[in-house]
Amino acid sequence: MQDQLGLEGIPDKLIRVTPAKLATWTSCPRKFRMTYLDRPAPPRAGARARSTLGAVVHNALKAFYELPEPKRTAERAAALVRSCWKSDGFADAAQAADYRERAQQWVADYVERVDAAPIAVERWVSAATGSIIAEGRVDRIDRREGELVVVDYKTGRRHPTDEDARDSPALALYAIAVGRTMHARTGRVELHHLPTGKVASWQHDQRSLDGHAQRAQRWAAELQAASDSFDSGETGTAVFPPNPGRQCGWCDLRAHCPEGQQAAPAEAPWAGLTE
Repeated sequence: MQDQLGLEGIPDKLIRVTPAKLATWTSCPRKFRMTYLDRPAPPRAGARARSTLGAVVHNALKAFYELPEPKRTAERAAALVRSCWKSDGFADAAQAADYRERAQQWVADYVERVDAAPIAVERWVSAATGSIIAEGRVDRIDRREGELVVVDYKTGRRHPTDEDARDSPALALYAIAVGRTMHARTGRVELHHLPTGKVASWQHDQRSLDGHAQRAQRWAAELQAASDSFDSGETGTAVFPPNPGRQCGWCDLRAHCPEGQQAAPAEAPWAGLTE
């Protein structure tokens, strides 16, 4: 497997991380423990409508850009939303139908407006940088003016900004991994917000990518040290403290965290949808 990913000769002591794993650690060490270390893992809460909606849009766009170019029409894009649709987490059939219609329109408008010829969709990338192996699945990779561009789709209520693209650890690590996996120049990262059609973007240089990589290495060292402590039997709050706050209302592991339950009331599975 390492040979296929171009990782031959890299020692096993490097810490393998994904953006999701790093984000979980930095947001709440207790959630990290329950997600990645506890076995058996604690049961999670049921599906959330906003996650279902995001997954449908991602799957429809993946299928769309895998079609031959002559078949990439707005009508076909809308049909793919219908074929990918799931209603998990919505309040009722009427709400699910409403958002299915919205998602069809978002995706149809998007493919008509954006003239994209991706070189890869849902591509798994992996690359060593410093003390880590950064890896993950990129929504889309475009080639523009001799550079590979990392594209990430967003369907949430909040409109992403250029600063969000600049500050995103995930996008920066994807840019690093894409460049090294595909042996090409990278730096531009984009957040495409389907509900509004807005694109937030940032052009990284080597210095800014190095800064993101160094922060990721620090976080990876922290989570690895905590994971080693877990293996030695240390599972308490000294190593895996909770981080209670408003975000606990959305946590799918809140049933196992008294501090999280006290910090915020549980949000309904359909809360947080785009209005």
